[in-house]
Amino acid sequence: MILRRLLVPFVVAAMLLMPPCIDAASPVSFQLDVQPILTAAGCNAGSCHGKQRGQNGFQLSLLGFDSNFDFDALTRQARGRRLSLAAPDDSLLLLKATAQVSHGGGKRFDVGSPEFETLREWIQQGAPRNVEGEPVLAKVELVISDYVLGPGESNSLAVMASLSDGTQRDVSSHTTYMSNDPAIARVTSQGRLTAGSLPGETAIMARYMNHICVANVVIPRQGSVEGEYYDGLAKTNFIDEIVFAKLEKLGIKPSKPAPDHVFLRRAYLDIIGRLPSVEEARQFLASDSDDRREQLVDSLLERREYVDHWANQWADLLRPNPYRVGIKAVLNYDNWIRERFRQNVPYDRFVRELVTAKGSTWQNGAATLYRDRRSPEEVATLVSQLFLGVRLECAKCHHHPFERWSQSDFYQFAAYFSRVGHKGTGLSPPISGSEEVVYVATRGEVKHPVTGEVLEPRPLFGEANSGDASETTLGDDPREALATWMTSSENDFFAKVQVNRIWAVMMGRGLVEPVDDLRSTNPPSNPQLLDELARVFQSSGFDLKHLIKTMASSQVYALDSMPNQTNAADRLNHSRHYRHRLRAEVLLDAIADVTETPTKFSAMPAGSRANQVWTHRIDSMFLDTFGRPNENQDPPCERTSDSTVTQSLHLMNSREIDGRVRSDEGRAARLAAGEASATEIVDELYLAIFSRYPNEETRNYAVDLVESAADRRTAIEDLMWALMNSPEFTIQN
Repeated sequence: MILRRLLVPFVVAAMLLMPPCIDAASPVSFQLDVQPILTAAGCNAGSCHGKQRGQNGFQLSLLGFDSNFDFDALTRQARGRRLSLAAPDDSLLLLKATAQVSHGGGKRFDVGSPEFETLREWIQQGAPRNVEGEPVLAKVELVISDYVLGPGESNSLAVMASLSDGTQRDVSSHTTYMSNDPAIARVTSQGRLTAGSLPGETAIMARYMNHICVANVVIPRQGSVEGEYYDGLAKTNFIDEIVFAKLEKLGIKPSKPAPDHVFLRRAYLDIIGRLPSVEEARQFLASDSDDRREQLVDSLLERREYVDHWANQWADLLRPNPYRVGIKAVLNYDNWIRERFRQNVPYDRFVRELVTAKGSTWQNGAATLYRDRRSPEEVATLVSQLFLGVRLECAKCHHHPFERWSQSDFYQFAAYFSRVGHKGTGLSPPISGSEEVVYVATRGEVKHPVTGEVLEPRPLFGEANSGDASETTLGDDPREALATWMTSSENDFFAKVQVNRIWAVMMGRGLVEPVDDLRSTNPPSNPQLLDELARVFQSSGFDLKHLIKTMASSQVYALDSMPNQTNAADRLNHSRHYRHRLRAEVLLDAIADVTETPTKFSAMPAGSRANQVWTHRIDSMFLDTFGRPNENQDPPCERTSDSTVTQSLHLMNSREIDGRVRSDEGRAARLAAGEASATEIVDELYLAIFSRYPNEETRNYAVDLVESAADRRTAIEDLMWALMNSPEFTIQN
């Protein structure tokens, strides 16, 4: 009796610590009990049986998106040999998962574990597909979704699943976790969250049976900043209010405001894609007007260079392969894009004209979109990514692994393009020179690839008056309903992806990266700011110039790129301006302007600039080296701004660049032959290349080089070459 009394507390404690098991008397649900185990164990992962053709003859749907397919694979395929209803312990499903027999995936769980017992009980019950009256999974939530942790501090994530009958289950042990930035905070497969040593923030994805929730983790900087400091910061508009409030929460001080010459160069390069001339730089730096920066932004937005700079960036997103659609179609498409920017067409109208385009590809350049993307599925992936920031490509074959989109969502969205027809000879790469007419057919359908069901067009969320896509009157166009839904005030994805794309150009990094991948598992670094920018963009009538001016007028845009002690590690919150390499076309035009030697392009008029080039088939080793997309690459073509050794070597060794510097028609030759003093020559070079004057020490050194040189022109050429190979020229501060 005494021994029993001594043992009772230990037995009770052991029972409390044991993981819950399925009661032998209660029926086991394939949907609610078996599938979560297979997913948590990685059986249906893309690296195992969830890959396209399965593994060793056994295929499951990726991450369990198709339970009917998985049930058939377990119970009926291979003559049902994977399950032994008469002797559950002899089932291959259990023997392989516990490594009692050879298994390429290794041991997934132990004999006698809760997972083992649940699967064993399901088999013993006859491996039913459904349980009578079983509820369905309604939603999944994190018990705590926001964490503020100190360096090295840990916590555990808890995930609750709500069922349709009102009950809840703790599904933490069968949830898959992933950190967006393990250096900031890492998470184990059991949901144990641990902060790193660096201050910052990240998101933790928790996925349970195609339901996803996200935990936001913040690791503030150690040490406090007095609140009065943030109250004293200059603020121009809502951007400053929101960004500085976030920095205060993190204990980060923004960098100092950038000096005038940095702002000058930054505004020119961001807004019109070119350097200021020497005279423009002199005038701005000499101005003592209090609103000189605002006046500069206003004037740049009215410059003709604005059109080519921004149209060139959109051409990356829309320009098709010329070998596929034909040279004339590409030229018309490029002209159409530039004309829209020339007229400052509102963004919603720009998109509507593209999405609903029809007519001849030789007369309506926008129709080239449908000459390039010829199937509803191809158009759906492009339109959803560009104009909604939703990457639907994964949902074409299976449920999206990081979002809510299913196969039905994908093909219902694609059904909006099911009646796009083509008249003409079609494509004949690599020539494809013929005209083609895009029109709205009277019939057309999209079928679900698994069920074969004909799907009606339906937006990704909300409602749209789409009509019947399979057969309507000739005047009806389902794409009109799609365009209305996309551009409506109810659809904030439309505005958010565009303001995020422009924010990335202006600020060096998007609030969401990649810029066109808006999803719950990839949250913005500042959700409040993205929401407000989208609201302002909508209320302005989708005016792109108004949006750019709003950003350029903020104090955040005008911050210096030099970090301070508090923000050196900040990569997300725009506490400083993020440096980035100049875009290929911008850098090539800058070299042309500095050397005063225009670039010669084939199939372009004399004096054309790089951002006016209308097809990537025009040869340019420089543009290719600095990141111009390959002409065979399908749009959208997002460029990387990474610097490479090849780029540095090209700047130092290119015969073309050396020829520009030493050209008899160039700036160096003009300065050498003129009557300007060495000081005036040095000042002009610095203004042309860096948009600033040299400091006294640098000026004295450079002046001495020019004055003491045996050959004045050679000294000027060498100085110009050295300045053009410096990071200050190729990197935007």
